[in-house]
Amino acid sequence: MFIIGDKIVYPMHGAGIVEGIEEKKILGETRRYYILKVPCGDMKIMIPVDTSDDIGVRRIISEAALIDVMSTLEDVTSEMSANWNRRYRENMEKLKTGNAVEVAEVVRNLVRMDREKKLSTGEKKMLSNAKQILLSEIILVRGMGQIEANDMVDQAI
Repeated sequence: MFIIGDKIVYPMHGAGIVEGIEEKKILGETRRYYILKVPCGDMKIMIPVDTSDDIGVRRIISEAALIDVMSTLEDVTSEMSANWNRRYRENMEKLKTGNAVEVAEVVRNLVRMDREKKLSTGEKKMLSNAKQILLSEIILVRGMGQIEANDMVDQAI
């Protein structure tokens, strides 16, 4: 269980700070929710406390683990399917894990692919989402602003 002030990651949405834990009645069911404040986009997310483990909510990575993430961004592009549909599904599976290194891999590969040949609309949207997820965690790990974090990622790739 997390407490107010904890920095956590919600897969597919990004990292944020637990601002509160509230009981809410939604669709006739009363449950406790973490209220997560995400640094990118000034968004708040409600996460059911009782299913947070099942959906992969975790604490943010350490500074040491961030070094692995940055190394992944600098690393060679991993092999991707030439088939757009298969590549999209494979990348989506990586994003769903919530693993920062896998998210960084998706960002790196899509950025480099976009440089070679323009991405489809779906992959552009996926890249934007993956980058926001990655940036939100870097912002909280390093205590930096979004522009700084974005520059750091862009320079690494």
